[in-house]
Amino acid sequence: MEDSYQKFAKDVLIIGIANALAALSGIIFMPLITKTLGAYDYGIWAQVQVTISLVLGFVGLGLPYAMTRFLPTKTDRGEIQEEFYSVLCLVFLVTLVVSIILIAAPHFIAGAFFDGATSIVRITGLIILVQSLDQVFLTIFRAFRQMKRYAIFTVTNTYAQVGLIAYLVLNGHGILSIVLVVLAIKAVTFLILFCLVKSQIGIKRPHFSRIKEYLSFGVPTIPGNVSAWVVRSSDRYVISYFLGAASVGIYSAGYGIGHIPFMLIQVLAFVLPPALSKLYDEGRMEEVKTHLRYSLKYLLAVAIPFVFGAAILADPVLRVFSTAEIATEGYFVVSLVALSTLFYAGYVPLSYILVLVKKTKITGAIWISCALVNLGLNILVIPHWGILGAAITTLIAYALALGLTTYYSFKEFRFPIDWRFIVKSVVASVVMSAAIWAIAPQGTSATILTILAGTAIYAAVLLLLRAFTREEFKFFRGLFQRG
Repeated sequence: MEDSYQKFAKDVLIIGIANALAALSGIIFMPLITKTLGAYDYGIWAQVQVTISLVLGFVGLGLPYAMTRFLPTKTDRGEIQEEFYSVLCLVFLVTLVVSIILIAAPHFIAGAFFDGATSIVRITGLIILVQSLDQVFLTIFRAFRQMKRYAIFTVTNTYAQVGLIAYLVLNGHGILSIVLVVLAIKAVTFLILFCLVKSQIGIKRPHFSRIKEYLSFGVPTIPGNVSAWVVRSSDRYVISYFLGAASVGIYSAGYGIGHIPFMLIQVLAFVLPPALSKLYDEGRMEEVKTHLRYSLKYLLAVAIPFVFGAAILADPVLRVFSTAEIATEGYFVVSLVALSTLFYAGYVPLSYILVLVKKTKITGAIWISCALVNLGLNILVIPHWGILGAAITTLIAYALALGLTTYYSFKEFRFPIDWRFIVKSVVASVVMSAAIWAIAPQGTSATILTILAGTAIYAAVLLLLRAFTREEFKFFRGLFQRG
């Protein structure tokens, strides 16, 4: 029988592979849009994505996230049905109201942020309605740690979307066709997920018997979710308002490259809640602390060298995946966003301490504070400093989030941080950076080979410095042998 560490590691591996494949699709998608349709249409596409993430941050009322906190220990079929369908029905009703508003009155949003594209805003409203339900269905797989099913489903969905969009773009279609394809795929996804969940738990008319408890946990996360969105994405709206859609496209391309480590952060953010909730509720505190310790260690193992590499390779990498115009104007965004992502990597494991003790109001208050700082600074500096100002304010906000979360989380309980590893990671990153600087790649092939060489150098230096213990090597070797 698998112990908690083996199960957790396998979940991380499965979701990590799925996210890596999803990230690869993004690498395909960016040059496809920027080089075929240009920075303007890529800016409109970025606005669609940002709008969807904003609305989904509050229409779910935090209920899908609450499912990952309360469902993992449930075994009774009737209880699972009651709680799941209560969440599904309430999310549907709230999202329906918001989607109707976007569909019926799109003119203000279209005029302010989409350069008057009312059709795009209406379609976005429909996508939000369907995707909100898709998220609730997928949360069942997440809550019960059915990661293989989740991974297969999301990867298939992602590549179906990229494949159809590529076909349309290469045949002369524009941004309107792209968002219509996204809507169609989300609708098909909904039908398939409905059938899968029905076969797993059945159907039951909910009585909303535990919805109050779910709301008391989930609703306080809404300000945090929306405020986190403000920190992560509102700068696109401010840039669009002051500088136009083309500047949004340039900023989004740089932000996307600098945000690559977020892929690994999402893996742990996805797997940690159900794993830690079960351990914490069973009183296995040492295992909780071990999970948190190694989660932080491995996140930093990726995020630290990425910051160093981004400082040197931002311009050539952007030239590979976008255009010379975007690379010239957006390379500095990559470095600043990479550093912001490092701060966020430190924030994630620490934040789950507050989740476990059910003090989600504190995380909400933290992100509200960060959002106010970020939005206020964006409005002040973007008209004068442009997209550089947006990148700087993002960095300030993530640094503030990390500092406040560390303070409040460690008041609840602490877990050991491997400071020696952090020093070794920085040393290895400096050696890697020196090698990359000496190579100074030019062109696509040279840039890709330099990235691979830098990664190998970083890993080799870590091994020479004995940054990982024998127990860690034995654990992962055994994991792959048994997996």
